[in-house]
Amino acid sequence: MEFINGGICAAKGFTAGGVHCGIRKNKTKKDLALIYSETKASAAAVYTTNLVKGAPLAVTKAHLLNGKAQAVICNSGNANTCNANGIEVAEEMAKITADALNISEDDIIVASTGVIGLPLDITPIKNSIDTLVASLGNNSQDAAEGIMTTDTVQKEVALSFEIGGVTCKIGGIAKGSGMIHPNMATMLVFITTDVAIAPEMLQKALSKDIRSTFNMVSVDGDTSTNDMVSVLANGMAGNEEITSEGEAFDTFMKALNTITVHLCRMIAGDGEGATKLLECVVTGAKDEITAKTVAKSVICSSLTKAAMFGADANWGRVLCAIGYSGAEVDVTKVDVSFTSLKGTIPVCKDGSGIEFSEEIAKEILLEKEITINVGLNSGEFTSTAWGCDLTYEYVKINGDYRT
Repeated sequence: MEFINGGICAAKGFTAGGVHCGIRKNKTKKDLALIYSETKASAAAVYTTNLVKGAPLAVTKAHLLNGKAQAVICNSGNANTCNANGIEVAEEMAKITADALNISEDDIIVASTGVIGLPLDITPIKNSIDTLVASLGNNSQDAAEGIMTTDTVQKEVALSFEIGGVTCKIGGIAKGSGMIHPNMATMLVFITTDVAIAPEMLQKALSKDIRSTFNMVSVDGDTSTNDMVSVLANGMAGNEEITSEGEAFDTFMKALNTITVHLCRMIAGDGEGATKLLECVVTGAKDEITAKTVAKSVICSSLTKAAMFGADANWGRVLCAIGYSGAEVDVTKVDVSFTSLKGTIPVCKDGSGIEFSEEIAKEILLEKEITINVGLNSGEFTSTAWGCDLTYEYVKINGDYRT
């Protein structure tokens, strides 16, 4: 496997585009994105667990009942959530996109992101759909920009790998900066691949993968209303179709996981106001649930996040988060250390403090990427969660989000 350029356009048969249609006030930012497959593709998706869900999710769920899709339309700047006519608008987005592409509206995945509770005017989208279709090409970055809200960087990645001697490609784009918490799916992610795989196996792969990737990301503890991860697999690589578990399925799972982990790190590192990517690696847990519960609790701890912002090796906050996580842990066995490019420093052994250099710890924690290592020393299970530091800028961003 190797990383390649191209994002969601790396796989055969996929094009993408993005334009500014007028939903966002800032005319320099694209606010409408389109992804298109030359042929109808196997499709799978996972959605937010928030009881309040954006209208596009309901429309997309209905469209994917047959496990097939051919295009994705997504706007930013308005979530189309909690609106009386939300379903109608989402369905209209699908219809005008399908008409412009000359495909069935049932083959359209619809997504929206932005402010909740504002009616979404379909007019700017309708007026710009021909321009959007005309923008289709090797333009993954334009699509990545079109789905951004408070994101500060575009998030895209692509990978080349082999299945049965056949070269296959997979790529993805994501948006996610705030309102992110591990409860599926934590953001918008669109993945494309030219692998031939049956819809049910694609759904199985995605549903399995998100348990250790997107469900393990948290920026601020708020689970969004419009979260969705979708995958289109058009089969144009020409490999023998994956219809059951086995070596080919395992290879695909590894490629998918490589893409999703990469996007998880990008999302966490670009958290609203963030200055640092935080990674919590838990080892020695008695079972998988314990490992994940502890990792999530540490990465979600506001006090730990604030300490990391200040480069303060306040390991007691890590133990505090472990203690209230609900996981059954023998705290007398817990070890904690901090790691960055500057090295590793142990700060806690067997649940108690140990002597360490505050100066070296400060130097380690001033880096942009910090790993919080938690050793439970009670088993063989591990888990990793991703997040970011908590800064003054986060409050500033969310204090005037709508303005």
